[in-house]
Amino acid sequence: MMKSLFRAINLVGLLLLFFLLSGCEQKASDYGNEVLLRVGDRVVTVLDFKEAFEISKTAYAHNIRQQDEDFREAQIRLLNQLVIEMVILERAEELEISVSDDELQKAVSEIKSDYPEGEFEQTLIESAISYDSWRDQLKTRLTMEKVIDAELKNRTTISSEDIAQHYKKNYQDQEIEPDSAQSSEDINEAIVMQLRREKAEQAYNAWIENLKAKYAIEINSEQWDKIAGPKIIEANETDAGNSKSE
Repeated sequence: MMKSLFRAINLVGLLLLFFLLSGCEQKASDYGNEVLLRVGDRVVTVLDFKEAFEISKTAYAHNIRQQDEDFREAQIRLLNQLVIEMVILERAEELEISVSDDELQKAVSEIKSDYPEGEFEQTLIESAISYDSWRDQLKTRLTMEKVIDAELKNRTTISSEDIAQHYKKNYQDQEIEPDSAQSSEDINEAIVMQLRREKAEQAYNAWIENLKAKYAIEINSEQWDKIAGPKIIEANETDAGNSKSE
């Protein structure tokens, strides 16, 4: 059950990235559509956003109706998510971070291994997404993960005091056999990994806000008003980034 849930979330996320990022490095004129969001040379059109929103709604446990507050909040969450993804990609370009062919192929193999034979390819066909397009967007997601690791996880300092406190809280009352798989060395490694993850999560929000301030974020207020309503963007401007009319 849990594995199936992870599979579903993984695929929904990648399908969403396909619509959100497939054209963001191209110019608006390529689409013949109004630009909704621009970060550097990356743009997302109104059509891109609407298609991505249809995909994102599949992640909700209940049906959300247009004009409901939940519906509007979901639109804002998607806009915020899109801003975050685009500023991280800007940072990746600045840091010259990329994903090698070997890294990409390994990730592809791991994802496909979670599906019965032929089911993964069939899911893409049913979603009208080519394998090559999906693979390209997976590479984008992996690039974003590498940026987060470089900026947060790999720069996190773990002190001996941090390890001792975590051990006392989580392991002190456990009896560990000297020859068990969970040796002292294994526990220390697990603690360091957990602490790095926790500290990275704690630093994430401030890091994202710094990226938003670093890169020019333009939201077409006129188009956004048509999508979610003027009061919605006014109430959530700071969450979505620097809102500007084109």
